[in-house]
Amino acid sequence: MVEFPLTGEQLALDLLNTRPHLGGEPVDLLAMPEGLREWLAVQSGRLSAPPDTEAVREAVFAARELAAAAVLALRHGQEPPAEVLPGLTELQRAAPVHQELSWDGGVVVRRVRSGSAAQRVGAELAEAVAELIAGPVAEVRECESEDCVLLFLPAHPRRRWCSAQRCGNRARVARYYQRHKG
Repeated sequence: MVEFPLTGEQLALDLLNTRPHLGGEPVDLLAMPEGLREWLAVQSGRLSAPPDTEAVREAVFAARELAAAAVLALRHGQEPPAEVLPGLTELQRAAPVHQELSWDGGVVVRRVRSGSAAQRVGAELAEAVAELIAGPVAEVRECESEDCVLLFLPAHPRRRWCSAQRCGNRARVARYYQRHKG
């Protein structure tokens, strides 16, 4: 079982946070098929439920690479590389959204994406990245822990760590140790 250090952030950030540093080394939690399968399960309320295929894997990795390049550039006040925005647009264009109307005692509207499972997942992730980079990307923070590279949108302006239980506790223990060592 793969343990994801931080989920529940904006979908694009959850995607970027699948490459944390564990033990001081970068790790790709989606590199193994079970990692991708488990991440898709964690995101099941926000993504369509695709089968774990090579095409889905490629779509997720493509969206993650484009997201990483866009967020890195924009967080440093720079324009994203030339291929990033058209790449995100193409991912979305591959599985367009339409509204499906039905009747259930009243009109019910449901957003539906066309395309293959891989195209739908790629489009959903690209849409989440677009919402982040056109919106609150300037507010995205990196965890202040020395060995953590996870990103988050702070709900409170004083939030410093990706997780108070994970990195926050380690920082407090380290400060305590520094104050009390011989």
